[in-house]
Amino acid sequence: MIEFLVHHKANIWVEMALRIKKSLGLQRGTNDKLASMSIATYAYRYQEQARLWKPMNRSIEQLRHLIAQRDRIIISLKQLTVPLNELASCGDVFNAKSLQKLQQKAINGLKSSLQNIESGIDTHIQKDEEIHNAIKKMSSVKGVGKQTAVSIYVYTQGFTAFENAKQLACYCGVVPFNKSSGTSVRFKPGVSPFANHKLKRLLHLCALAALQWDAEIKAYYSRKVAEGKNKMSIINAIRNKLVHRIFAVVRDDRMYVSNYEYAVNK
Repeated sequence: MIEFLVHHKANIWVEMALRIKKSLGLQRGTNDKLASMSIATYAYRYQEQARLWKPMNRSIEQLRHLIAQRDRIIISLKQLTVPLNELASCGDVFNAKSLQKLQQKAINGLKSSLQNIESGIDTHIQKDEEIHNAIKKMSSVKGVGKQTAVSIYVYTQGFTAFENAKQLACYCGVVPFNKSSGTSVRFKPGVSPFANHKLKRLLHLCALAALQWDAEIKAYYSRKVAEGKNKMSIINAIRNKLVHRIFAVVRDDRMYVSNYEYAVNK
């Protein structure tokens, strides 16, 4: 439908269904007519905040389909191999080997497809100089791997969907928010559940890698632990730091440099 509307040069406003639903307050029951009225009411009330939809860059769209297919293959492989490993670890080696033999062709086929998909992703990145340079700069941040860099580039539509690093960090679900009311109701700051959970998982792995390979991050973690901070909140802060670093290198069109401000002034 979007392609049809774009072809006819219509102005399109794409909005989250949840945002429309929450803006309307308490409702009981719904049907197509009420849903249409709700959408029209939301559009009228918030028309000044409308952001017209723009078609995704064709190269980024192709890359999005490639990484989506890669994720599906990885999930399928896990669904086939994890139960076998669990059976073997529980001592039921006979049934594990029997099932392994029955589905080995399928597993081999999926592994072959995964290699082809990853080769296709690499080829696609190499063909597009802009994407290649952006992935290279993001991967220069210690702890950030190629898959994370590719996913961030795709979900941010080439870093055109967000104006600053804080917006991207919120989208990734790594920004803690305060929750309080008056003087008596106070909760510890926590991240919002409304986030891109795939990017959040990838950033968690990146944070663990940075803890191992980045001396600055390691020192920060040790310092905060000594102060008595919760370890998971520290890791979340590291995820936030990585997002800001990623956004900075792409925005400034440069490779990541440790202690960048010190290095520049020097």
